[in-house]
Amino acid sequence: MPNQPLNPNTLFKMRGFHQVVTSTGTKAIHIAGQGAYDHEMNLVGVGDYRAQTIKAFQNLVLALESAGATPADVVSSHMFVKGLCPEVTGQFIEAMNVALDGKPFPANASSLIGVEALGDPEMLVEISAVAVLDDNT
Repeated sequence: MPNQPLNPNTLFKMRGFHQVVTSTGTKAIHIAGQGAYDHEMNLVGVGDYRAQTIKAFQNLVLALESAGATPADVVSSHMFVKGLCPEVTGQFIEAMNVALDGKPFPANASSLIGVEALGDPEMLVEISAVAVLDDNT
């Protein structure tokens, strides 16, 4: 396995999160920020953090698949959330934990970042990621 999570005893541990991920693969995949758009660029879930979070993670999976990767290959991600506060954080985490057909998005070295605005004023969530594969093709 080219990607190995590390959770040192000197740092806190949290379900769904790794402090460090090491990679030894040969193919790095950089995924641009994925929002809650369908393939025709219609925003899904206007005003709904849960719906937008789920769709953004689903779009992230589609982007990964296009490069031959899976969510398990993600080593790091940045998750941008408009208007982040404790209530919104709860909604985001709950949605992240069911985003993949009722299953959670795999843990990686991630950052949850509150922002004032995203590229579209109605967009609430955007997720970018880096995946690493051992490309033997």
